[in-house]
Amino acid sequence: MERMSAVPRIPHPSMPPVAPPSHGRRVPLWDNARWIAITLMVVGHAILKLIGDSDTAYATYLFIYAFHVPVFVAVSGYFAKSGPPGTRQLHRLLTDLVFPFVVFETIWTTIRWLLGAPFQLDYSSASWTLWFLLALLVWRILLPYLVLLRYPLLISIVVSIGAGYVEQIDSTFALSRTIGLLPFFVFGWKLRQWQLTGDWLELHARAVWQWRAGAIALFAALFLVCVIFIEGLRDLRVRSFFLYDEAYALFGYDQLWAGGIRLGLMLLAFALIVAFLMLIPRRTVWFTPLGAATMYIYLLHSFVLYPLRETGLLEGPQPGWLLPALIVLSVLISLALSQRIVKRVFRPLVEPRARWLFRPTAATPTGTIVLPHHDRK
Repeated sequence: MERMSAVPRIPHPSMPPVAPPSHGRRVPLWDNARWIAITLMVVGHAILKLIGDSDTAYATYLFIYAFHVPVFVAVSGYFAKSGPPGTRQLHRLLTDLVFPFVVFETIWTTIRWLLGAPFQLDYSSASWTLWFLLALLVWRILLPYLVLLRYPLLISIVVSIGAGYVEQIDSTFALSRTIGLLPFFVFGWKLRQWQLTGDWLELHARAVWQWRAGAIALFAALFLVCVIFIEGLRDLRVRSFFLYDEAYALFGYDQLWAGGIRLGLMLLAFALIVAFLMLIPRRTVWFTPLGAATMYIYLLHSFVLYPLRETGLLEGPQPGWLLPALIVLSVLISLALSQRIVKRVFRPLVEPRARWLFRPTAATPTGTIVLPHHDRK
């Protein structure tokens, strides 16, 4: 994703100015955050079949889903451009989001057909993980208009909460999740404006550890709540709030105060996003290079997990060792799909360039802008 220019600010007198990342240079913090967040996503998908019969698995699932999707959305928003889109940005919307969605939705439709289902190619209903591509497409298109308003984050929160009352807003074109998770995308963009992450880099060691101690305490408290109150959380159907994929009334909350629960969980997620980023290494570590392969992990891990989820192997009560085994397997899947050989083999599907679809010239005599051919970096 392309990065937007940081807003100039007056540096604190005890803090040297933080230079914004140069265009095209990867920053270890964000690659580290991407890889950890996407790995947690694989874990959540892998253990899903266990949560019905295992309180431990359900507590782990709720702990992960309280923050990992908001983190991934916020990181996407951090690098989103809020200015008027140029031809390069429009080109990237097609090659990075629209084309992969069409390719993988077609693949999933074909797989279901080969397994005996009717062949119904419906691009309005995203298969499994593909909803994120549709949501990201809408967020990136919407952001330049949203930031024209005085309070874009507050407005996005109000819209998200309000959408939960409208049953007609459903999963068609991933609309429910697109609107529901919009505040996290705007929050990520605001983090770039506030330059909080840059300031953290310059804090002295004691202050850093104070922030990190608070972040660890917050995550520890969240995990304890999930473990201790797991029966109540199951009865309250908290998982349905974390998914943002249907109206409150559809999972038993037809009261007016249902939006207050979404607001509370959203505010918690904002705090968890900041805490998560505080705990992420800011230097290059062994998994930093893997952060450039998150789209490959996102689009391909579902094919690895599909047999486990659909063959019935994980149905019913399972031995206690299976949960940690699936967590380890998820990490191994994330590692495997981050390798260069995977990117080399699957690049035509995950990053289709489709040069043959674009006009070769930069402009017409009438001044109409058309897209040139470019090798993407």
